[in-house]
Amino acid sequence: MPYTAPVSQIAATLQRIARLDELGATGAFPNFDAELVGPILDEANKLARDVLAPLNPIGHKHGARLTDGGVIAAPGFADAYRQFRDGGWMGLSFPEEYGGQGLPKVLALAVMEMVHGANMAFGLCPLLSFGTIEAILAHGTVEQKQMYLPKLISGEWTGAMNLTEPQAGSDVGALKTKAVPNGDGSYSITGQKIFITWGDHDMTENVVQLVLARLPDAPSGSRGISLFVAPKFLVNADGSLGARNAVRCIGLEHKMGIHASPTCVMEYAGAKGWLVGEPNRGLVAMFTMMNSARLNVGLEGVAVGEAALQAAVAYAGDRKQGSAPGVEGSAAIIRHPDIQRSLAGMAAAVQAARAICYACGSAADLAEHSADAAVREAAKLREDLLTPLAKAWSTDRAIDVTNTGVQVHGGMGFMAETAAAQFYLDARITPIYEGTNGIQAIDLVGRKLSMNNGAAMSALLSDIRATAREARATNELKFVTIADRLDGAAGALEEATAWMTATMKAARETALSGATSYLRLAGDTAGGWYLTRAALEARGNPDAAQTLALARFFADDTLSRAPGSVASIVSAAESLRDEGAALWSAS
Repeated sequence: MPYTAPVSQIAATLQRIARLDELGATGAFPNFDAELVGPILDEANKLARDVLAPLNPIGHKHGARLTDGGVIAAPGFADAYRQFRDGGWMGLSFPEEYGGQGLPKVLALAVMEMVHGANMAFGLCPLLSFGTIEAILAHGTVEQKQMYLPKLISGEWTGAMNLTEPQAGSDVGALKTKAVPNGDGSYSITGQKIFITWGDHDMTENVVQLVLARLPDAPSGSRGISLFVAPKFLVNADGSLGARNAVRCIGLEHKMGIHASPTCVMEYAGAKGWLVGEPNRGLVAMFTMMNSARLNVGLEGVAVGEAALQAAVAYAGDRKQGSAPGVEGSAAIIRHPDIQRSLAGMAAAVQAARAICYACGSAADLAEHSADAAVREAAKLREDLLTPLAKAWSTDRAIDVTNTGVQVHGGMGFMAETAAAQFYLDARITPIYEGTNGIQAIDLVGRKLSMNNGAAMSALLSDIRATAREARATNELKFVTIADRLDGAAGALEEATAWMTATMKAARETALSGATSYLRLAGDTAGGWYLTRAALEARGNPDAAQTLALARFFADDTLSRAPGSVASIVSAAESLRDEGAALWSAS
């Protein structure tokens, strides 16, 4: 079955979890009109369903190509990008000052979920532009903003982030690319970057490269990194394109998935660039890009999980094998209890991840735009806490969901030509992108738990407990059961948080070995909380039964395991500390 965006579910999540109408009521988004949300989502679905989704298997089969003239996008992608650009989709959430529409970020996230669900390889191109735009908005000079932002926000140009080098992956402090002053305010950049997503292509006339490099007198390590903008084509004072810059793609990586997304080896041979932000403060600007990308990569996990779910449900409804009560002859496998449980787990995980990502986007909107300083502060804490969950928990669940999708398809799922296989292959990069999920877990326990003396996690736990009380107060058996599960999970997370906070101070290495398991527990609990909130708010609506079913299944299947997970965080970390060397030392 071709991908079709779950528009009603997306709209409900925008209202019940992201509080889109409340965002609009703040007055921070003068162009926001609640009546336009439905038409925006419908039009985005048309683009995703009718234009992007049919290209997904084509891009997977043919991929991008490197020629003497540069990278050529997969067949059909250039025309699809033109339609994406002409629809104004790139600029939904960016400032009107530079040609954007000034709408809430979370609404743009919803649109991008559809784009990624239809064609993840395509969606990576605007994803990188988002990070480029946000970095220039936050750190660029007035001239840089005027030169690059209108073209980037309109989609006429795209952006790319050039961070990784062969010897410097997550440890960007080890990078060697150099930037030497030219004496006219520009710099000569020399070095090689690898794994540069959409670093070159023929879909637009220019690609704006953001590049990390070292100045001649820079200190060693991460403290000596600066950020530069180095476009593929230099830009004249009147905004027209000038000479080709000395930067080019010299190789394309051959990957498991996302074949239509060119992953470039970029060579800088004295390319002209300009400093963005302060000298030796490139990491600050880089994290502006990275935080944008982390949320969007989490959203990719939601999207590819949704696509895998749709394919699995369709296949299970058509594939006949075995018998089932009440069915004459062979029964569709969707009638088998094991398949039903698999599909339920996929659906609940996708919706929980969607809620976490949308909540993170909504918090980012409030943190930036609320007129109330206290609201901004609380929202920023929530955004910072949810970002590693949105990125890591959502993408880890995407692997689970796409893997289950292959299993539901059985032998056909292992065939290269099936959508199920492509979804799994495409999804596998998402836990690696923008800081591996292990790094997200380290960020969660090493930075986010200690913010404001633990205020972020304390506030989250308080909100979870309040929702459990509200569910119990309904006196409806199903909600009371969910409340019990949610309370149990909150208690487990509280206990694990206390251990993690204390152990980070006393025995950091021991604590870090439990970080990934801790993030899983935090994501499970947050996901269950959001599903419960949605179910409470759905009462009396047409989707009440389905929303409650998702919350109940997630509570019984996932939250029920939370109390036992504390031992896997605490005891396993201590076991690894005491006995771990025996596991990898030579016999």
